[in-house]
Formats: sequence, C-alpha cells, structure tokens
Amino acid sequence: MTPAELSSTVLHAVRRAVDAGELDVTVPARAVVAPPGPGGCGDYATNIALQLARPAGQPPYRVAEVLRPYLVGVDGVADVVLTGPGFLNISLGGAAPAALVEEILSAGTRYGCADASDASDASDASDASDGSVVRLHCPHDLRAVVVADAVARVLRCQGALVRVTAEGFDREWTAALGVRVDGVGPAPAGPPVTVRPVPAPADPLPLGRDAARWALLHPAAHDRPRIGDEHLAQREGNPLFRVRYAHARSRALTRNAADLGFAAAPGPVPDAPQDLLAALGDHPRVLAAAAAHRAPDRIARHLVAVADAALPFLPTVLPRGGEKPSAAHRARLALAEAAGTVLAGGLTLLGIDAPDHL
Repeated sequence: MTPAELSSTVLHAVRRAVDAGELDVTVPARAVVAPPGPGGCGDYATNIALQLARPAGQPPYRVAEVLRPYLVGVDGVADVVLTGPGFLNISLGGAAPAALVEEILSAGTRYGCADASDASDASDASDASDGSVVRLHCPHDLRAVVVADAVARVLRCQGALVRVTAEGFDREWTAALGVRVDGVGPAPAGPPVTVRPVPAPADPLPLGRDAARWALLHPAAHDRPRIGDEHLAQREGNPLFRVRYAHARSRALTRNAADLGFAAAPGPVPDAPQDLLAALGDHPRVLAAAAAHRAPDRIARHLVAVADAALPFLPTVLPRGGEKPSAAHRARLALAEAAGTVLAGGLTLLGIDAPDHL
C-alpha cells in the first residue's frame, strides 16, 4: 500500500464510521499520513482523529478508538496502535515496500508531482488549479532569484501556473546558474508572493552552477547561506556530495547488475531499512509542503535524509562471492533504483544535475 492509497484508506475508514453512526462529521477531502513522530511506531501515522475531534464533539483519543477497527481489517494493514492524544500509528503488511518501489519506478523522476488531472492536489499545493497564475516577485538579488526559480519549479511540478518577476536581473545569472525570470521591473499588479531570503554574504558564482544553487537553496530562507569551497568537497561532510554520490551509486548498481545478468524487480525486502522506506514514502508530502510554503530548502534537506538512509543499504544489494542472483537481489536492486530515482527527481527540481558517474 502506497502513502496515497493509505490516505484514501483512512478516509474510507472515516466514511464507514460516519455511515455506521459512530461519528457525526463531514468526511474531509484528504487525510495526511507521514512517518511516525517521536513516541510513534509502525510505518505511518495520521492525525485524522485530532482533525475530526472538534466537529465530532468527542476527545481525539475517542475518535481514534472509533476509527481503529475500520483500519485494522483492511488488506495491507497489519496493525494500528494509538499513541499520544489520538495519533493512529499504522503498520503495513510485508508487501508495502514492493508497492512503494513499484510506484516510484513507474512514475520515474515525476514521483511526487501532481497529476495534471488531479485538481484537488494541485489546488492544495499551488492555489492555481483554476488556471490562475502564482506570481512570484523578488528583489535584485541573486539568492532571491535562485530561490524564486526553484519555488517556480516546485509549484509547476504540483500543477501550478507560475510567473516570476524581479526588480533587477543580470544576464550572467542565466548562463551561470540556469535561472530565468518572466519580467523585470516593479512588482506586478495583483497580490504577488514576495521572495526575499537573507542575501548571500559573498558571490556564489565561482562555485559553479550545482554547488552554488545548493549553497543558496539548502538553508532556510531566514538563514544566511555559507558560500565556500566546502560545497565542492568530495567527502562525506558535504551534504551535496552525499546526495549525488548516493544517486551515482544506485545507477552503478544497475550497471553492475546488468553485467551479472539480472535486473530490478520490486518485491519483498525483509531487511529493508525502515528509515529509507519512510523517507521515500514521504517524498510526495515533502514536495507538496515545499510548494505550499514556497520553501525549496525542505526538498534539499529531505534529499539528504534519503541519501543518508540509502548509503548504508546500497553495499548489500549485489550478490557476494559465489552467490547467484535471486529474487531478493532483484528486489533490493529495485529499492536502490527507487532511492536513486527520488534523489534524481529532487535534484532536478532544485535545478541541480544528478550525474550517473561521480
């Protein structure tokens, strides 16, 4: 069961409880599922009971108790545990990783992007599913233009129409960092979204396109970015290096597996790292949140989490010694490819190259 399917399952449980007369609420349009927070357990958690408590006129924990039986019996759900004030912590069946991997590999680098026909998702993330334009405006500042460019990429991936304007723009920025604007001058008429992050303390252009964009996008907008050669270092202390290295290693595994005569095939991975599965499953939510909050830094930090979860797993993928490729190896390779796909898609949204060789 994928995160999107689990969200629909939670809503269906609410609908069944309403139909049975156990809850008197309007079924919401969507239910948020995410990796459990501190004190949680299982594969995913949802705060739907807290969301429904006030309209239901009942304590959140009681709402969660009502919903639990409608979730436990669903195919793919192994167990549901209540924690805190009323969080539903959901453990999925053994096929969950395979379904998630299959979804990622099927969507490719578009995994997590809104389908153009899914108006509800687009409206939640971009405020522009009705054909209106999200207008981003920034000062004559390189970091502001880079952040606005990344925000526009993320909004478009969520189905928005976007127009970026700036009070000033240097042509060399396009050649050096791949940014562009749709207009130069004062803020346009209407209610534009002003993009005004803390300016960079130094010129990032000497770092080159990829490192410069990462240096400007990885910190939150209110944080001052660091502009230095640490972004070029080919070592583990450099988050950009870890992200790109994890992607390159996943691609190398595909090539090495082909040399050994086998290819990826999604399937059960009993020893799959749960932090990696949770990070991959959380990718669509991160993209939607980055679009809603105009915060591409959320994507950058998420990619670091994916890479850090993937790197210890990647050496376990290929057969060792005299082992022959098996279904388990094909399933592990599929999981590695899914991780690489998420990393490539996220880097692309940030305007950063994802090389197959590093």
